[in-house]
Amino acid sequence: MTASAAPASQTPEELFAAVCDHARRVAVLASVEALLGWDEQTFLPPEAGSYRGEQAAAVAGIVHRLRTDPAHGDRIAALAAGPLAHSGPAVVVGTIRLLERDFTKQARLPARLVEELAKTSIDAQQAWRAAREASSWAAFAPWLERMFALKREQAACQLPDRDPYDALMDDYEPGASWPAIAAQFERLRGQIVPLVRACVDAPQRPDDGLLRRACPVADQRRFVRTVAERIGFDFQRGRLDTAAHPFCSTMGPDDCRITTRWDERFFPTALYGVLHEAGHGMYEQGLPRDWHGLPPGEAASLGIHESQSRLWENLVGRSPAFWEWCFPVARDAFPGALAGTTADEVQRALMTVTPSFIRVEADEVTYNLHVMLRFDLERAVMQGTLAVADLRDAWNERFETDFGIRPPTDAEGVLQDIHWAAGLVGYFPTYTLGNLFAAQMMHAAETRLPGLDREIAAGNFRGLLDWLRQHVHAHGRLLDSERLVEQATGSPVSEQWLVASLQHRYGAAHGL
Repeated sequence: MTASAAPASQTPEELFAAVCDHARRVAVLASVEALLGWDEQTFLPPEAGSYRGEQAAAVAGIVHRLRTDPAHGDRIAALAAGPLAHSGPAVVVGTIRLLERDFTKQARLPARLVEELAKTSIDAQQAWRAAREASSWAAFAPWLERMFALKREQAACQLPDRDPYDALMDDYEPGASWPAIAAQFERLRGQIVPLVRACVDAPQRPDDGLLRRACPVADQRRFVRTVAERIGFDFQRGRLDTAAHPFCSTMGPDDCRITTRWDERFFPTALYGVLHEAGHGMYEQGLPRDWHGLPPGEAASLGIHESQSRLWENLVGRSPAFWEWCFPVARDAFPGALAGTTADEVQRALMTVTPSFIRVEADEVTYNLHVMLRFDLERAVMQGTLAVADLRDAWNERFETDFGIRPPTDAEGVLQDIHWAAGLVGYFPTYTLGNLFAAQMMHAAETRLPGLDREIAAGNFRGLLDWLRQHVHAHGRLLDSERLVEQATGSPVSEQWLVASLQHRYGAAHGL
């Protein structure tokens, strides 16, 4: 599969076709890499982790060599200097620009580092699972030291002229700058903290006790699959499995896999895990299929990806309209647990605001405080102002400051997320960026789709999904996040829509 230099007689169109063909072939092998990662999180035997690390490193090395083939780089450079890059169709111009940028970043990474990151990621994730189960920070800290050292090396190679944390964020939110994000988060924080306090102190707080009744996992499986199908996740092109940490992974244009986890005494764990991951999955299923493996067929950023998952999880899935449709389905699935309750009672119970330890189970109001904590701590480690050895203590102190409670165990504190073990440093801020984007998109959709609440209450989600397909999914990553959101909504990105949404929905539920 090694590429050869293109003949000098090739036309610009033939050269572009050759570059696209190479990128698509690389995407096929990269999908094998993704498949290994999905299997590692779902069905891999406990003792197979070390060899899976060897497999992942081998595939990552092959993919990297293909991506950085000098002949491929020469063809991209020729395209970038030619007429198609300046006067071709917009989709072609954008594709050439992004392929050139991708090649430059990837070519700066030595194959040794790529393979070492791939293997260490698998090994560290296996160590993380054991350490979390044992709630032992000491068992995992050496792996985290190693991973952060590798990520510093990656940052220095890929974007040596940028802040190391910005260099890593660029893989998830291209062009992002931590000072700009920190300023935006601080503005958001200034309005969220008072809302959290007001909700916690409210005399009319919702009670989620009715959600904590036994619901057998087998019944939950049927229920969440029904919900995922109804909102638009295509099970002919995807599947649902179980994982310790829910995720979505795409192995091809018609192979998108989502996972969730189960709690027999709190069915929202599985339901909102599925709504979240199905949101990711519907984005993947809505990207232009003919461009798979190329920028027009890829997600704009992780922030945009998170906007799709959080929109379906929270702005749809926690709404009164959604529960007007969903309640009869849930009651049929869990007749004993939901006997004597109403749709309004279930929906209001889901609006409880309570500071808690686990990010993925946090209520919508406190959730962003969890993200901001991780954003600040991982940035401090990357920039050398916080040692990994001090990370647990820094986490616990910051958590107590932000939430008024202190994690009683490492599993409920610094060990709860898989991201750092997987090498996903710079990923966390995209969660809150996704919340900002989602609220702004939902406001625009409600404005432009009169009667959307009535459609959702009737179980018709097609109008909203079609709007997202047209205004978000169809553009792939030809537009950066801010341009995409502004084009879709008609307004520059702002935290005002998320603040207004939280204040309106949670304020009403708490009698504020």
